[in-house]
Amino acid sequence: MRMRFALCLSVSLAAFAADQNADLFESKIRPVLASQCYPCHTGKSAAAGLHLDSAEATHGVVESGKLLHAIHRDGDLKMPPSGALTEDQIADFEAWIKAGAPDPRTEKPSPPYDFDQARKFWSFQPVKDPDPPQVAGRAWNKTPIDRFIKAKLDEKKLVPLGRASKHDLIRRATFDLTGLPPTPEEVAAFLADNSPNAFDKVIDRLLASPQYGERWGRHWLDLVRYADTSGCNADFPVPDAYRYRNWVINALNQDMPYDEFLREQLAGDLLPSKNDEDYNAKHIATGYIAISRRFSSAANEFFLTIDDTIDNVGKSMLGLSVSCARCHDHKFDPVPQRDYYALYGIFQSTTYAFPGTELYPHAHDFVPLRAPGASTRLVSWENDISDLEHRVQAFVDMKEGKDLSKEDREKEIKKLKDRIVLLEHDAPGFAPKTYAAGEGAPVSAKIQIHGDPYHLGEEVPRGFLTVLGGQTLPPEEKGSGRRELAQWITDPTNPLTARVLVNRVWQHHFGKGIVGSPNDFGTRGDRPVNPELLDWLATRFRESGYSIKAMHRLIMRTSAYQMASGSNESDAHIDPKNDFLWRFDRRRLDAEEIRDAMLDIAGDLDKSMGGPHPFPPELTFRYTQHTQFFAVYPTTRRSVYLMQQRLKRHPFLDTFDGADPNASTPARSAEETSLQALAMLN
Repeated sequence: MRMRFALCLSVSLAAFAADQNADLFESKIRPVLASQCYPCHTGKSAAAGLHLDSAEATHGVVESGKLLHAIHRDGDLKMPPSGALTEDQIADFEAWIKAGAPDPRTEKPSPPYDFDQARKFWSFQPVKDPDPPQVAGRAWNKTPIDRFIKAKLDEKKLVPLGRASKHDLIRRATFDLTGLPPTPEEVAAFLADNSPNAFDKVIDRLLASPQYGERWGRHWLDLVRYADTSGCNADFPVPDAYRYRNWVINALNQDMPYDEFLREQLAGDLLPSKNDEDYNAKHIATGYIAISRRFSSAANEFFLTIDDTIDNVGKSMLGLSVSCARCHDHKFDPVPQRDYYALYGIFQSTTYAFPGTELYPHAHDFVPLRAPGASTRLVSWENDISDLEHRVQAFVDMKEGKDLSKEDREKEIKKLKDRIVLLEHDAPGFAPKTYAAGEGAPVSAKIQIHGDPYHLGEEVPRGFLTVLGGQTLPPEEKGSGRRELAQWITDPTNPLTARVLVNRVWQHHFGKGIVGSPNDFGTRGDRPVNPELLDWLATRFRESGYSIKAMHRLIMRTSAYQMASGSNESDAHIDPKNDFLWRFDRRRLDAEEIRDAMLDIAGDLDKSMGGPHPFPPELTFRYTQHTQFFAVYPTTRRSVYLMQQRLKRHPFLDTFDGADPNASTPARSAEETSLQALAMLN
């Protein structure tokens, strides 16, 4: 009986001890692991490969002595990086380890990304060069593109419609390439031209028109969420942003190779220039970075601007939602949080021109452009500014104005600072400036745990997405890394850049892309309806030297593009969304086309290139979150030159589904509403 009692007592005490140890883990250990360790040591990008999100993984860290070593912050290993644990917390861990580190967790740790497996996804595979299939029918053997299209139509048992009328074709092509209707004279000339290459001549004429860059420049401005105001809570105007808008239009009119087009926007200031004009253009191109949205007057929220830059680079250039990895590893695509902060460091090492805010309504870090005789005057201006700044510091250090009262000294300091502000605003008189980016102090970013900039984790070297190569900057790199980033994005081995662009060109000609989600080539996006055609186009794009105009010619010369836009009951039943192009879809004109066409037909359209907007003088900018900047400036120029405001869209563009200047807009809405009908009536 005594033995049975002793045995029961022993079992009870063991169970009691186990319960106590489990309570110790749940009440004292797990909360600290969750708040201090999980952010860096869980998931697919666990720091240093150490996982603390399972019993098995944590036991290994305890056994090695690393956990105790880290929380005591011995030597180089000091964890958590945000600050030491309290003495009580350390004592709890010591007691838990002494008890054998009991751990009731049964969940398994998240495995790291398998990048080899991830690269098997269609968009991460190398671009192929498939042979066009053999198809029947003379019209559908005219071009390789048609053969890819017809093969899919045959596979789905779809019968394509016939050719569009010449009148429909010239209207379609003119709106597509210029955003304007053809003139009666242009229509008559095309109808009278019976030569085999009559439509080719129309395409070439439209591509050579300055209106081409205005139309296709607007598509790019949609993607990069262009605006003439900053987006902060006061929405400060940015008088020099227009230079970037015009650079985009000119670059497309000149058929700048697309890889160069991207490189100059990311790092034009770091590329060699041929002359002053080229120097200015390359610096203006970095307005792409500067136009990233500002979110408040507070400087400590600039991390949101960097996030906006990364988000846009990912979507517009790579077709990936990279910014989803800001707070945690991407849930669907192989983009770990570390990769996000590898990019973050590049832009954290970049200087963005400052447009002014409610708290400091003075612009600075705008980039001076080269102008005849400006360099000498610029040196003099810089010396004057420097002298005034030294005098301010002398007053602050009591080296000047010792005999003045504190109040009088403060008045003198204010006068000097006011003169500095005036001089800064005088600079455009001899050295025009642009809203652009420049080099800052090089720094590698630390992971912001759960996206919180005040809760920092491990430092991440600056670099590129692992799934696309994972290149990193050498430790001795003194620059921001933007030049290298531009090379990584435009590297011919990058499978995304060319695919994303040719898909966009196809989308704007046919109303939808071969990939239906033009900003998302990841696992949550649409699969290509004709992957072989997409890769064939991407290969031809590279071979052409990344010529967008060459891509237009390839597409517009096809039977697919020149097809009628009627209907067919049998085809509509099989393919109601026309995914496989058995007809040419009709589309509603977008906001700019509607406005520009009305002005053009009325004879009121001013086709000259737009310049700066008539903003109030910069010295009067005193906008706040309560008295924000709002304006609409009437003009008879094309709609691409309208002042684009972030916080309040232009009324006409808003009514007809213009682009959202706060976010990348890969495709316009085509809704038809009663408000639109009423607006047209008025």
